[in-house]
Amino acid sequence: MDRLLKKQIYADLDDYKMILLAGPRQVGKTTLAKSLYKTADYMNWDIDEDRTRILNKEFKKAPLWIFDEVHKYLKWRNYLKGIYDKTGESQKILVTGSAQLDILRKGGDSLQGRYYFLRLMPLTFSELGMSTQKDALSLYNLSGFPEPFLKGSKSNANRWSRFYRQRVVREEVASNEQFNDLATIEIMYNRLPDLAGGTLSVNSLAEDIQVSNKTLGKWLDALERLYAIFRIAPFGSPKIKALKKLQKVFFYDWNAVHDEGSRFENFIALHLLKWVYYEQDINGRDVDLRYYRDKYGREVDFVVTENGRPIHFIEAKLSDASVTKGLSYLKSKFPDTRATMVHLKGKKDFINSAGIEHIPVHKLLAEM
Repeated sequence: MDRLLKKQIYADLDDYKMILLAGPRQVGKTTLAKSLYKTADYMNWDIDEDRTRILNKEFKKAPLWIFDEVHKYLKWRNYLKGIYDKTGESQKILVTGSAQLDILRKGGDSLQGRYYFLRLMPLTFSELGMSTQKDALSLYNLSGFPEPFLKGSKSNANRWSRFYRQRVVREEVASNEQFNDLATIEIMYNRLPDLAGGTLSVNSLAEDIQVSNKTLGKWLDALERLYAIFRIAPFGSPKIKALKKLQKVFFYDWNAVHDEGSRFENFIALHLLKWVYYEQDINGRDVDLRYYRDKYGREVDFVVTENGRPIHFIEAKLSDASVTKGLSYLKSKFPDTRATMVHLKGKKDFINSAGIEHIPVHKLLAEM
């Protein structure tokens, strides 16, 4: 199964840029990397023999050198800079990892101008070549991670998800972050599925697990860096009275969320986030994913923006539902912006007099 990014990776490697490929653990980064060239030299920092070869710069003659998890090496940026500057256009280089690679995009790094940054996300509706509402329901019931999806069992997906969350804390957090209280971090991480899709109050969660707000904030930042969770910020504009502080939290593995409605919102959030990342990384568009909420109780699940302006309002519901007051409000304030009520199990498929769509989920996901 070819991944969506494969064609772009080939193009970027041919442009003689180093590729930094980031994304959640077990999303398929290593499988994708190894599929590019049969004779690639694959080196994993976590394997003793490979780590020795990396440090001694003992590389095989191959069209592509793959460095996996090399970000765990303290001097990895300067190390890669030295290799790139020495080999120039004569060697293709791909670096994969789940955490620190993302920090490079913030500027000021020693690799500036030498790489392209790409993010590999879980499998989604369009990438899998799906086309029907039944397909969407099947994907929703499983996971976008290759292993549980390909096994096709809901019980197996639940089991995989549970152990996945354990490994994130006990392996990823333990090896990438300088935290001691892993047991409490795991308790906090296991509380988050109940909060998915809702606004995240750091004060309340910190009080619940009895840690300081500052400590909890650091833990949440770490989980986000490790692609375990993602947060979206509220959308604000001079035209509307929006609350601008609280963020919403979601999982890359939507199957971690038990409540059906919240899981469907997480399902849509991941599809939208993947589209946003693709447009940012591949096409250079200034797009972002937000949500809307105000003091009058009006909410909209998702607001897609470009250059800070809304281009799509989306409300996700399990079944057919009336237009929410939040969606009606935003549509009235931004009449030229697309507005959509999307459902997983309903039958509505029309546009009302206000210009708000009611569509089944497969029609929305087919666009991404």
